[in-house]
Amino acid sequence: MKMRTFLLACMICALFAVQASALEYSYGGAEDFLFAQPTSEDVIHEEVNSNMDRSKNTALIAPGFGSGTSYLPGSGEALTPNLVPGALSGGLVNQVGSVSNFSTNSNNSVFLPNTSVSASGTNAATPPETFSYTTQPNDTAAVGFTSVTADSYYSNGSLGTLKIPAIGLSVKVVQGTDSAALKKGAGHFTETSIWNGNVALAAHNRGTNSYFGKIHTLETGDTITLTTKQGTRTYAVTSVAKVGETDRSSLENTAENCITLYTCVRDQRDLRWCVRAVEKVA
Repeated sequence: MKMRTFLLACMICALFAVQASALEYSYGGAEDFLFAQPTSEDVIHEEVNSNMDRSKNTALIAPGFGSGTSYLPGSGEALTPNLVPGALSGGLVNQVGSVSNFSTNSNNSVFLPNTSVSASGTNAATPPETFSYTTQPNDTAAVGFTSVTADSYYSNGSLGTLKIPAIGLSVKVVQGTDSAALKKGAGHFTETSIWNGNVALAAHNRGTNSYFGKIHTLETGDTITLTTKQGTRTYAVTSVAKVGETDRSSLENTAENCITLYTCVRDQRDLRWCVRAVEKVA
């Protein structure tokens, strides 16, 4: 009986015995449709729009995360607003500003570094950097206007200092409102006066150079002080308003002495904050 059981067990084991052999592998690739287009080719196939400017001239600084325009294509502020196509035609471009630091006189002369002749043609101290001057008549009977000349500049290249105690601001004023100027301080609109009449300035409202980031919080009566080579003048705020991006009416000359401040409106690309202050009379 035991022998029979043993033989039966051996037969069952023999039935399940399988000859050992190496596993077989397939080295063939998968079907082509399982993979995307290879990226190692020399030429990347891409639809090209010949009418699209892909240079840094049109690069945008993305709007803040979660802001009202963050999801809109093409939203944001221009990285180089003075280079944006169409900027040369004038107007306030995104970050507020004219596109050039240079002005010309009736002879189309432009003052460059190391110039030693003032706008009036007389010898003057050489400004430390490139400067420009304006050509409007000084202090006409109808309106007040003081041109920027070589004598208007301080040794550090600025035209003066702007102070607004209500927002804790003290910043130097530089000539021009392009991106390079606005990195240095509050930019002076070259077509406006630097002393008598209407002095117009612009600055950023965000980033490391956000000098005008709080001007929209100013209230009627708050004081603004401007110091130039002509002296020190104190103004009182009369209005704080939003204006259109291309509205330049507040840059016009005025008979009264006033100062006008411009900056962008956060998340509203087509608008600008405009603060007007009039000289305080003792």
